[in-house]
Amino acid sequence: MLTAGELAGLIVAMGWAILVCFLAMVLVKLARLLRETTKLVSDLNDRVVPLLEDMSMTVNEANRQLVTVEAITRDVKQVSGHAAKLSAVTQTIFTGPLIRVSALSHGVRRAIEARRHPRGGRRR
Repeated sequence: MLTAGELAGLIVAMGWAILVCFLAMVLVKLARLLRETTKLVSDLNDRVVPLLEDMSMTVNEANRQLVTVEAITRDVKQVSGHAAKLSAVTQTIFTGPLIRVSALSHGVRRAIEARRHPRGGRRR
């Protein structure tokens, strides 16, 4: 039969054996997890590089289009300024004489009415 010391040693040895087996299983699972992670990172890298290249091309094209839009906007602003100047000139040319003609016609009409009805009896 085993003595108390031998029994205690046997129990400790079995505990260490179980602990080593448990740690070995954990290390195997950890190694498998690291392999899968490495594979996923590699696949992700293979997919991300073309996406980044496409995004770079898209940004470059957008910048090129913005330059074109900026030129168009500048031209529209210039045309708008010219139209405002033309409108001001047109208003100056036609408004002054038109007001004078209107005033003259009003004066002539009042004079004609005054001649038709010489005494305070105006007709409207």
